[in-house]
Amino acid sequence: MAVNDQRIALIDCNNFYVSCERVFNPALEGKPVIVLSNNDGCVIARSQEVKSLGVKMGVAWSSVQPLVKRHNIIALSSNYTLYADMSNRVMKIISEFSPDQEVYSIDESFINLTAFKHLNLIDYGQNIRSTIKKFVGLPVCVGIGASKTLAKLANHISKKQTVFAGVCNLTALQSGELNTLFSKIEVGEVWGVGGKIYKRLSQLGINTVLDLKQASPKRIRKQFSVVMERTVMELNGQSCISLEEIAPPKEQLMCSRSFGRPVSSLSELIESVITYTTRAAEKLRHQGSIASSIHVFINTNPFQPEEQQYNGSLLVPLPEPSDDTRLLIAAALAGLRSIYRAGFSYKRAGVMLSGLMSAGQQQTGLFDNVELQARSKSLMEAIDRINNLMGSGTIKFLGEGLDKKWKPKSERKTPCYTTRIDEIPVVYAV
Repeated sequence: MAVNDQRIALIDCNNFYVSCERVFNPALEGKPVIVLSNNDGCVIARSQEVKSLGVKMGVAWSSVQPLVKRHNIIALSSNYTLYADMSNRVMKIISEFSPDQEVYSIDESFINLTAFKHLNLIDYGQNIRSTIKKFVGLPVCVGIGASKTLAKLANHISKKQTVFAGVCNLTALQSGELNTLFSKIEVGEVWGVGGKIYKRLSQLGINTVLDLKQASPKRIRKQFSVVMERTVMELNGQSCISLEEIAPPKEQLMCSRSFGRPVSSLSELIESVITYTTRAAEKLRHQGSIASSIHVFINTNPFQPEEQQYNGSLLVPLPEPSDDTRLLIAAALAGLRSIYRAGFSYKRAGVMLSGLMSAGQQQTGLFDNVELQARSKSLMEAIDRINNLMGSGTIKFLGEGLDKKWKPKSERKTPCYTTRIDEIPVVYAV
């Protein structure tokens, strides 16, 4: 297989949520820190110190209490507003190192460095690391390869093996060096190899990255899928997965949260559904889409089997596809009133927008009120503009409620240091 001349880099923030918290609280450096999910329910981020203690991702907060007490683990509620803003700052810096960028996730970004391959890419990667550390304060690692799969693998190596000092460029290694390196890495570390595929590969005697690299692509395709065939080809330096410089719009948008306490009244469920519909509508307009229907659902707590259980849901079609929060709320509440049953303690509610299409594809009907549609568009744009400028929730619907006693617990949440004027950190000279 011929290796291409492409150079792809993956920049990944280390322990992202924990690192964001450490930027504004340096006292957390070197200490075991975990970040909890909505409602402080389970562990969604761990510092390296916590990983070394064997705490797994997704375990219940209650189950790690013995370790918390024994090792003085510091637990923080998730602060997604802070994490999103820090992510945007990192991605902007990364974009200055290459015009071809794919923002893969909140803490990962691919960039195409083919045009810079005449440079020392290890030095270039170190420049990326030091620039992000200087201007944002976050530690990152850089992996470079001839394909996205190799870049992902290189990033894993850069984190696990200190000899690479945070930057691993696989294209700078000789074939023998690569094979030796790959022979020591479990095949489960390859991008796209999940638990089930890992077990099936093991049954075929494919246990390391080198084993998979040397496997027959046609055989892998026959026994797995064309996706796994491409993975083998990518491990051999053939680029099969292109960079998505513009993320495709999502086909569905969901907003759902668990309540901070059991909810039984219809009025509180209405507040939550209006809140979630408003958030979903903001995401809908942000990606330039309109929705054809809205799915509303409410659930009791499945972890309380001694209580009566009920799961209600309903798909409500819209008369016309829309991104108007008011119309979406009206449809969601109609669905909620239809599925609500008194006498139950509800733990969760949510909405999902579906049947999405580009707002530019909507056709005007013969009897449509064009003036009313234009006013709706202007109103939604004005609300979004104010909320983007002044902070989320500056303009909101009264039906969302003022007290929100049902809102998720976040007893350990840190301030929104970068997005709220009243929570900006203050430094006093001594």
